Amino acid sequence: MTIPVIIDCDPGHDDVFALWLAAGHPALELVAVTTVGGNAPLDHTTRNARIALSVAGVTEVPVAAGAVGPLVRTLQTAEWIHGENGLGGPELPEPAVPLDPRTATELMVDTLARSSEPVAIIATGPITNVAILLRDHPELAGRIREIVWMGGSTERGNVTPYAEFNAWVDPEALDLVVRSGVRFTMVGLNVTHLALVTAAVRGQITAIGTRTAAFGAELLDFFCRTNDEVFGMPDGPLHDPVAVAVLTDPGCVGLRHTRLDVEVAGVETAGATSVDLDGMLGQEPNAWVATELDVDRFWAGVAASVARLA
Repeated sequence: MTIPVIIDCDPGHDDVFALWLAAGHPALELVAVTTVGGNAPLDHTTRNARIALSVAGVTEVPVAAGAVGPLVRTLQTAEWIHGENGLGGPELPEPAVPLDPRTATELMVDTLARSSEPVAIIATGPITNVAILLRDHPELAGRIREIVWMGGSTERGNVTPYAEFNAWVDPEALDLVVRSGVRFTMVGLNVTHLALVTAAVRGQITAIGTRTAAFGAELLDFFCRTNDEVFGMPDGPLHDPVAVAVLTDPGCVGLRHTRLDVEVAGVETAGATSVDLDGMLGQEPNAWVATELDVDRFWAGVAASVARLA
């Protein structure tokens, strides 16, 4: 049986591959896509999501725009990694997928209410839209199968010494979602940094030979180049699809049930994710946290999904 999923995203190169993994994998039914300001401003991330689906021939999934910025903070973007438009590298075509007239919240509400079974939400950007949904429609929490989020870290950050970008952009939203009681899985840098886009991986994607794969290869070339320039990582880590892999191939991503808290007030630590893997606090576990990745199995799943698309 397939799992119905909403992808909440801020494309971003790695978000594109997360969308493709969800759209191309037989374990999932992609039922809606919502966008948020994050890697780039909302107008760019929304257009990029529509482009990603259009290139892949996925034209029946509704796409709705969500929060322009965080719940209480000013939006900070990541053009230094993703380019000014959020998808630096290839020439971007005009999207064939229309923008749904509903807001992200309205689309989520309608999707949850109409589904015959609980729907999973996979969030690959700042988790503002999901927080708004849970804040404004708590009665729908039971309609959410689980929330899987790419962000945070059990170790160090990538935008400040302590904070990962998605958590840092809107820690108040993350704190709200973690405290909601809905099953929550964090897929952080400690695992996504294992999903390196090596030359072999790029060759594997290019060899698929489809329109989607060719577009993806151009994205990966740009993404690896900027990761090399900024972080000294010529094989850039493709973070977001790892969150999707939690549902497409559960044996691929190892999880620990543990305590997760979010720092919202620290001057130097805002956005830090405190993961109590050793039970030092003596508090009840409230989240599942990714700790392992079968790298070869992960990339095989990504390539197979891309190959099923246009």
